[in-house]
Amino acid sequence: MEYRTFSKFEKPVSLFGIGCMRLPVINRDNETVINEDEAIKMIRYGIDHGVNYIDTAYGYHNGQSEIVVGKALADGYREKVFLATKLPVWLVKEYSDFERLLNEQLQKLNTDHIDFYLLHALNKERWEFVKKLNVFDFLEKARASGKIKYICFSFHDDYDAFRDIIDGYDWDMCQIQLNILDMHEQATVEGLKYAGSKGIPVVIMEPLKGGRLATSVTPEIEAIWNKASVKRSPVEWAFRWLYNFPEIAVILSGVSNMQQLQDNLRIFSDAKANSMTEEELALVEEVRNVYLSKTKVPCTSCEYCMPCPQGVSIPRIFNIVNTASMFNELEGARNNYRGLIEKQNDAAQCVECGQCEASCPQKIQIIEKLKECHQYLLQAAGD
Repeated sequence: MEYRTFSKFEKPVSLFGIGCMRLPVINRDNETVINEDEAIKMIRYGIDHGVNYIDTAYGYHNGQSEIVVGKALADGYREKVFLATKLPVWLVKEYSDFERLLNEQLQKLNTDHIDFYLLHALNKERWEFVKKLNVFDFLEKARASGKIKYICFSFHDDYDAFRDIIDGYDWDMCQIQLNILDMHEQATVEGLKYAGSKGIPVVIMEPLKGGRLATSVTPEIEAIWNKASVKRSPVEWAFRWLYNFPEIAVILSGVSNMQQLQDNLRIFSDAKANSMTEEELALVEEVRNVYLSKTKVPCTSCEYCMPCPQGVSIPRIFNIVNTASMFNELEGARNNYRGLIEKQNDAAQCVECGQCEASCPQKIQIIEKLKECHQYLLQAAGD
């Protein structure tokens, strides 16, 4: 296992971290639940083979992930790892909720302290909200009491919001979404490097774009990867591109079975920063360009077009279409779009007021694109 050392951390951290959002599941009484025996076995196997970073959150697996992680870390395993979980800021209504939620999480995790405590999924609005509630007063008191060690945040918004948040406090760590397709989305590679320049370690989530970089590999993409002098799987390439960055402390991967876990352990057994050649970086760029060439709308999800007066989920619709086209996932697109139709957030609600087009920095002809997307998704749905 490869480890990385950062001055903010008390000891080196494993580059591979087990993400507990996609643990193995079983069906019990017509309900999908975590397969506890298998999940505990996998988490402990990972720790026994060098993983020392375990990541979960309040809401993962409908609130069951923290409980199962707590069970997995019994019998002396808790002392072997950094434990990370996240404060669900959207459930906070008043200052007292901070303490209530933290105490609930400590109980579920069966521990007296959490190493990395993250404000979960911060964006512009949530950032302003928690500041008004004096969240840092709570976090610093929690750290002083020994309930948490490191004050951190996870992030889903744009680069400007990321800069604002990361400059707003002396953070111990931040967690961002990054992969070969999201170089210029959300926090971006630029944001990663900015955090590094401030000495803030970065944890990566969604390294495989929700698994799509592993499962939705067309012959065209496979042919590009096969041009490399050293043959690697698409999963290896995705991880290799990330661990090439020295600013990255941990790459989280949600593992749903033992084979995935063992594959990841093998990949991260020799994962050095600054190890990619120019030839390899060019292949990554070529693969990225092929994927992006299949997008139908050049939307960056900046959400300047929102809120729509008619409730149309403009960026969501464009994302559904682009994902379906990029990864050939029409079935998933159909299901996702039907959900928007049921909530009357679909493109058919557009009255062509033009407010969105006036706000779009990409100058997208949103009205026409919504019509095209609506037809495309209805065809995908077979309606």
